[in-house]
Amino acid sequence: MALDPKARALLDMVYRVGAPRFHELNVTQARHASEKLLFAFRPDAPPVASVTEVPIPRGDGSVLMARLYRPLQAASGQILPLLVFYHGGGWCVGDVPSYDVVCRELANGAGCAVLSVEYRLAPEHPFPAAFDDALWAPEWAIEQADLLEIDPERVALGGDSAGGNLSLAAALAWRGRAGLPPLRYLAAIYPCTEIHSTRPSRETYGEGYFLDRESLRWFFERYLPHGEGEDWRASPMRAETLTGLPPMTLVTAGCDPLTDDCLAFAERAEREGVTVRHHAYAGMVHGFFTLGGFFPQANEAVAQVAADLAEALS
Repeated sequence: MALDPKARALLDMVYRVGAPRFHELNVTQARHASEKLLFAFRPDAPPVASVTEVPIPRGDGSVLMARLYRPLQAASGQILPLLVFYHGGGWCVGDVPSYDVVCRELANGAGCAVLSVEYRLAPEHPFPAAFDDALWAPEWAIEQADLLEIDPERVALGGDSAGGNLSLAAALAWRGRAGLPPLRYLAAIYPCTEIHSTRPSRETYGEGYFLDRESLRWFFERYLPHGEGEDWRASPMRAETLTGLPPMTLVTAGCDPLTDDCLAFAERAEREGVTVRHHAYAGMVHGFFTLGGFFPQANEAVAQVAADLAEALS
C-alpha cells in the first residue's frame, strides 16, 4: 500500500533530520522524544466541563494515578457512561499529559466521561504490571461509580497501540468476573494483538514506516524481559477463546507493521461471535491517531471512534 502524501512528508522530515529511532535511545531519551512528537503534532485542546486528577489506591498501599474528563455538554451531577483509556507507547513511553487532547476529544465527541490511566511503565515495571493496572482501574471505577458520577453498566475500555493491547487483555480477563457488570464496548486503535508474528505486514512495513522492527524489539524486550510473549495477557490473540468479548471498534493504519495482526484478531473475534466495527485508514502509519495537528485523517478517526462509543454507550 502506498503511503499517504502527508505520511510521506512526516517520515521524510523525521528521517531527514537524522532523528534517532527508539532502539537507538535509552528509556529517558525515548520518553522525551515521544512527548515532543505528540506535543508538536497534536491539535489544539478543546474545552471540557472538568478535568480531575484521580488517585486510585492499590492493595499494596501504592497509588495508580488517572485523569478524569467530563465532556463539555455534561451538567453538574449528571451520571455519565465511562471510557477507561490506556495510552500508547510500547508499554515503555507515553503518559497521560501527552494524551490530554485526544481524551478531551473523545469525551466531548462520545458524550462520556474518560478516565485516562497512568499505568506503570517498563522497564522499571515489566509485565504484568501494566496489565494489572489496566484491569484494576475499571474495577475501581465501577466500585466508586457514585463518587465519579458514572454509570457502572455503561463502561468501555479503549486505547491505542500498547494501550489497545491493554484494553483487549483487560477485557479478556474481565469476562465472567464475579460481582462486576459486563463491559459495554471496546475501542482498539491499531492494538498490538500478538508479540511474536510472521504475518506479512511485519516485514512489508518493518523499515522506514515510523514503527520499525528494531523499535518493536526494543519495546518487547523491555516489557517482557523474561520472554512472556506467548502469555495471552501480553498477546491477546493467544487467548484460548475470544468469545464473550464486548462489541468493539478497531482502527487500523494501512502502512503499519501491526496491521495484519489486527486484521487476524478481528477475523477470529468475528468467527467467535464478537461484533467488530473496522475503520481502515489507507496510507497512514502507526501512531497517526494522536497527531491531528498534522493528519486530517487523525481527526476523522477520533471523531469516528467517538461516534461509535456514543452509539454503544447511549
